[in-house]
Amino acid sequence: MDSTFFSQFLMVTDVSTLISIMGLIAVFIIVNRLSKKLSFTKLMILSTLIGIGLGVIIQYVAKFPSNPGEVVWLNEVNKWYGLVGNGYMNLLKMLVVPIVFISIIRVIMNLKGEENISKLTYRSVAMLLGTTALSAIVAIVVANIFKLGVSDAVTASTNEIREITPIVDTLVELIPSNPIKAMADSNIVAIVVFAAFIGIAIKTLNKDNEEELKPFVGFIEASYKIIINVSLIIIDFMPYAVVALMANTIIARGVGSILGVIDFIVALYISILIMFIIHLVIISLNGINPIKYIKHVSKPLILAFTSRSSLGTLPVAIEALTDNLKIDEGVASFVTSLGSNMGMNGCAGIYPALMAVTIANMSGTDMNFSFYTMLVIVIAISSLGIAGIPGTAAMSVSVVISGIGLGAYFPYAGGILAIDPILDMGRTMLNVNGSMTSTVVVAKLFDKTSSKS
Repeated sequence: MDSTFFSQFLMVTDVSTLISIMGLIAVFIIVNRLSKKLSFTKLMILSTLIGIGLGVIIQYVAKFPSNPGEVVWLNEVNKWYGLVGNGYMNLLKMLVVPIVFISIIRVIMNLKGEENISKLTYRSVAMLLGTTALSAIVAIVVANIFKLGVSDAVTASTNEIREITPIVDTLVELIPSNPIKAMADSNIVAIVVFAAFIGIAIKTLNKDNEEELKPFVGFIEASYKIIINVSLIIIDFMPYAVVALMANTIIARGVGSILGVIDFIVALYISILIMFIIHLVIISLNGINPIKYIKHVSKPLILAFTSRSSLGTLPVAIEALTDNLKIDEGVASFVTSLGSNMGMNGCAGIYPALMAVTIANMSGTDMNFSFYTMLVIVIAISSLGIAGIPGTAAMSVSVVISGIGLGAYFPYAGGILAIDPILDMGRTMLNVNGSMTSTVVVAKLFDKTSSKS
């Protein structure tokens, strides 16, 4: 099959590609039948395992190539599987802007007299940045225990440091000069700011203009119900997407690329586990059983792990918090929306801290109390405005490495950046869990959660 039609348009030039596509379809049939027998949580876990198995089988057929990108038919399978996985993520991202915009207006216009947006905002930001700083501290301790970079296990490469944007410019960009452009760019913080002003205006005007505003208020309430129902319909297809997303991660990166930086991978996932336990402690201190919590939020956690998109997981996280944990819809929407762009515990907390210690050890940089203090502060500040989409953790690392004066040694991170998707799965899951943990705490402060959760 050497024709342009097959190689460039249809992207099927090998029988292995066809077999892999048929294998995915067969798995979908199995998942569909299992969906009638298993609970959604069990089906999601099983779909993840099936996806891993499918990816390993395809890698086995390809004889575990050291560079999967050089195998033509693996690239073709990656494209076709991406049709399902990436297509599903696009459906979820389609919901993000309307959910955030409508939800924020709704929560502010329905705030009671004793509550105000300033308290909701600073409590949310304080929790998100506080847990990110705590994540960085955990990662620093783990990195030193593992002595990352001491033995020069990571090989320098030609990677160049990303362009750094000053923190002032980052903050300015969060203020929407064009709300329509902010929506098109999925600038969530800017959307929150714009929606907040509309909500405040409605709340202020509603005292003397209730009749005139009633149609618009009714429109917001109806729109919210509609968009939530649309999200529930899309969520039902999640197990199929999880299979394709998980399989694609294995297919695209292979098994061999993991071995060279296994110590970093282990250190990262141990850091994630420790921080996840800290999250559960915080959850329990706020009156929610940790075991029940995990059961209730398993859906967004599994999706975050397989999709590697905090932003794409946002509608599912809101649904889990409101329907399962009985947290107020407005508070859940507000905090998780902010959490999709700032204070990411995994991508903006643990990952930059591990990378900083690794690069410092490789470059022979002296690390003392002042170094670590500056590192935690830079990480907390730089976590503002980090977009919740795959790949932005590299930008976070660039900002942090430059902020502590190690920008010249950024190429040393090349071996780690090469297997970033493997790292990003756990990081993204922690991002989402940190956001949901912050939501639980803020909801408790506002008495917006059920004690029966």
